Amino acid sequence: MRNFAYAVAARPEDAFAASDDETMPIAGGTELLNWMRLGIAAPAKLVDIGRLEGLDRIERVDGRLEIGALATLNRIGEDPAVREHAAVLSQAALAAASAQVRNRATIGGNVLQKTRCAYFRAEAPLPWPCNKRAPGTGCAALDGANERLAIFGWTDACVATQPSDPVVALAALDAEVELLGPSGRRVLPVAEFHLTQEDAAAAGRDPARAETRLERGEVILAYRVPIRDGMRSAYVKVRERASYEYALVSAAAALDLDGGRIARASVVLGSVAQKPWHLAEAEARLIGQPPTREAALPILKAALAAARPLSRNGYKVTMAAGAAARAIALAGGEA
Repeated sequence: MRNFAYAVAARPEDAFAASDDETMPIAGGTELLNWMRLGIAAPAKLVDIGRLEGLDRIERVDGRLEIGALATLNRIGEDPAVREHAAVLSQAALAAASAQVRNRATIGGNVLQKTRCAYFRAEAPLPWPCNKRAPGTGCAALDGANERLAIFGWTDACVATQPSDPVVALAALDAEVELLGPSGRRVLPVAEFHLTQEDAAAAGRDPARAETRLERGEVILAYRVPIRDGMRSAYVKVRERASYEYALVSAAAALDLDGGRIARASVVLGSVAQKPWHLAEAEARLIGQPPTREAALPILKAALAAARPLSRNGYKVTMAAGAAARAIALAGGEA
C-alpha cells in the first residue's frame, strides 16, 4: 500500500480538496481501505470526514426523514423512526455485511461502493483484462465467470453491478440524495444517482468507469426519505449464505393499499444492474391487484422478459421475479 498523508476535516467544505485520485475523503473506511489494498485507488492524502458534526443525524423534518451520510448502517437499521416509516430501509441496512462492519460503514459510503465482480476485485497487477481497472483492455467477465453480474443495462465494455442493499430500498422509497460540492448544494433522486453502462455511454462517458452522477469534489450530505402515511414496505435479499454475503438478487417493494388492493407500487431490484432497477411496467400493472405472490408473479415475470442475461446468469431472471413477488407479499402483510 502506498504511503499517504492524513488530515481531519473540520467542515464539509474541507472535503472539496478530495477531488482527484491524489486526495480522497474517508468516513467509515470499510470500502476505501479495500480499494487501497487491492490497488484500485492509491491516494497520496486522505481527508477524514467521519467526525463532521451533524452528518450522522436521523430526524423527521417537514414530512420526511433526513438521514445524514455519516449515519451507520446499524443505527439506521435500529432507528425507531426508520423502522416505522421506512421499514424496507431498516431491513436493507441490517441485511448488509456483518454487525461489526455495519457499526463502521456509513450510508454515504455504502451507496458508493464498487462492484463485487471478481475480475475487478483482485489485487494488482491483474492477470486478466478489466476496463474498470485498465481502460481499453476488455472485460473478462463478459464471456467468463459472470454468474453474479448484470442482466440489465450492461454493454460489452462492462457487465458489473452495484451491490449496495440500502440504495435499493432508498430508490423504492422515492428518496433523494443531497450533494455538496464546489458549486454549492444540489439534490437528485436516488433512482437517478447511479448510471448503468448504457446510461454512461449515452451521455458520452466511459461506460466502464462512470458509475454515478457525482461531480468532481462533490460529497454526499444526506438522504431525504418522504413519509407516506399507511405505506408498507419490505426488502428481500437472496444470497448464498445468511451472514456477510452480497446479494445474488435483491428486491424492495413499497406499497400503498386501498381496500386490500394495491393503489400504488414501487418495486426495485438490486444486484441486476449498475444501478437500482425499477420495474416500471410491473408497477403500473400491479395497481388494483391484491398484494400476493400469486397475483404479482405473472406480472413480474412479464416485466423481466426485457432482461438480457449473460452466458451464466440466466437464473437471475427467475430469481428476481421470485424475490420481488416475495417482497410485495411481505409488504402487503403476508407472514
